[in-house]
Amino acid sequence: MADLIIRGASLVDGTGAEPRIADVAVTDGRITEIGTVNEGADREVDGAGLMLAPGFIDPHT
Repeated sequence: MADLIIRGASLVDGTGAEPRIADVAVTDGRITEIGTVNEGADREVDGAGLMLAPGFIDPHT
């Protein structure tokens, strides 16, 4: 079971591909699954209408 699942967010993966709607599962601080996540989690966040960019860091710091 994941610690966190963000469901239905618009995912920008940094490859230059168009954003896609996906779920992202996080376990022990690491992304463990991207796509349609069927398992449950300790915490779930509804990402509908939100943009998610895993690993995106403020380049100005």
